[in-house]
Amino acid sequence: MYDGGKIIAGIIIGLALLTFPIWYTSGRAAPKPEVKLPVKEKECVQPGPYMKKKHMQVLDLWRDSVVRVQQRSYVAFNGKEYDMSLQNTCMSADCHAKKSEFCDRCHNYTGVVPYCWDCHIPPKEKPEEKH
Repeated sequence: MYDGGKIIAGIIIGLALLTFPIWYTSGRAAPKPEVKLPVKEKECVQPGPYMKKKHMQVLDLWRDSVVRVQQRSYVAFNGKEYDMSLQNTCMSADCHAKKSEFCDRCHNYTGVVPYCWDCHIPPKEKPEEKH
């Protein structure tokens, strides 16, 4: 083997280049976004941990119920009745009014591009007042 040194050096350089993204970013994960709780409401349509994991399934259920069955009311785990509406219930002024602080923060962190806004108009956010 006349070029053994060159081959071994090439393998080492190749492995270093292939594994570079792994060891370069190890321990540098972005911090989890802090979820801002609703402004006025103290409870969601389901408990918080459930909504963190299954909010898209709840929204899909709502969409199918409203569009396909014309059922517009949802009875929550606590017996409270809600209108099945992304904009009028979830994104209302009482709950998750700021899309940028609530939806976008987590979706950007996880790299998810939801298709909600293909049909819905994103709520207009009012700039915060400075005191």
